[in-house]
Amino acid sequence: MRSRSHRVVQDSSAVATIDALEQSCWANLPPVLLRDVLIRIDTSEDTWPPRKNVVACAGVCRNWREVMKEIVKSPEVSGKLTFPISLKQPGPRDSLLQCFIKRNRSSQTYYLYLGLNQASTDDGKFLLAARKCRRPTHTDYIISLNSDDVSKGSSTYVGKLRSNFLGTKFTIFDAQPPHAGVKVTKCRSTRLINRQVTPKVPPGNYSIAHISYELNVLGSRGPRRMHCVMDAIPNSAVEPGGVAPTQTEFLLGSVDSFPSLPFFRSKSIRTDSFRSRHSSIPVASVKNFQLVASPDNGVAGPEHENVILQFGKVGKDVFTMDYQYPISAFQAFAICLSSFDTKIACE
Repeated sequence: MRSRSHRVVQDSSAVATIDALEQSCWANLPPVLLRDVLIRIDTSEDTWPPRKNVVACAGVCRNWREVMKEIVKSPEVSGKLTFPISLKQPGPRDSLLQCFIKRNRSSQTYYLYLGLNQASTDDGKFLLAARKCRRPTHTDYIISLNSDDVSKGSSTYVGKLRSNFLGTKFTIFDAQPPHAGVKVTKCRSTRLINRQVTPKVPPGNYSIAHISYELNVLGSRGPRRMHCVMDAIPNSAVEPGGVAPTQTEFLLGSVDSFPSLPFFRSKSIRTDSFRSRHSSIPVASVKNFQLVASPDNGVAGPEHENVILQFGKVGKDVFTMDYQYPISAFQAFAICLSSFDTKIACE
């Protein structure tokens, strides 16, 4: 009884401390002054690691958090990744956001970082982690916000990539709908080339994209050809004035869904033509690729030549991942993970 009473007192004290902070002078700053201060912080701390101060300000109290949510713009507008939800929002429109992936072969995990400088060997700002899980009929890549807890049962689970048995077809699942109309996949089964059937997908996984690889007659000596269908993004998003759905918070919702349209095609490239922003030359690899938008009516415009995602090997276990609007960091990371998977029918 004494121990229980002690815990109750501690809990009450914690609640009282939070309430006091909410009512403190920090929470009661004049709105005009508070907004001016936070705008100055957001403007001055525009790169990581100093940008952590922006995140810290959003955690001071409810008032500060609401103002920060208004001030901090999405990556599409600002070109910056600030809050965790930024990883689910479309990238910048006019430039590639430069990231890199590190692979840990022994644990079969992959880590996505925001590049902080031109040296690919330096650690950047951690963004996402993925762990490969082999199943009898398919392979899953579980994606998490926490590098130390990459599991579907974690509160930081954000989605997964699933391959078929041959490693030629992939589906990207989001833990929540990317916009209010994506339907949850329940008891869905797809017949594969080898007449295997994929297991039923539990509720809470929203199918947002499909990736397929074509047969490569040159095997490991030739480039792979990839085709992506982004169910969550309308084909008009890449056209002038187009808009891509943007998540604003980690909550569930529902509205009309966009039709599934062929959206991306791979662009075969050689190592010497790969756009590298590193001082080291990319390593020749069958995994290297660039994705551009596929025209809906077969007539390509200037917007269909923009590289939306490029992935290249620059070291034994280091890979660049540069992406831009209309896809998000989460979607780009999942697409790149499909390139790591063994493709029995293609190689």
